[in-house]
Amino acid sequence: MSSTQMPMAADGRGLLLSESVIASPWFGVLAAFVALNTIMYVALAVAQIFPKVYPSDWFGSRSRRQETRSIYPDGPVG
Repeated sequence: MSSTQMPMAADGRGLLLSESVIASPWFGVLAAFVALNTIMYVALAVAQIFPKVYPSDWFGSRSRRQETRSIYPDGPVG
């Protein structure tokens, strides 16, 4: 089997794929999946950096707690 027929060839720079493998449709689908997956995980990691957003803070002035959880039961709520 010659080096042009083999899907993988090794040289001094590491393991490389042949041009026919890289140009195939399934490799393009795999590359798109990896790219979208990477973007999704980066977005999730960045989203964890920011504090949690509560929509009730924007659309209502009432407290999230309806009763006090203090050791002083007659204390103010919130």
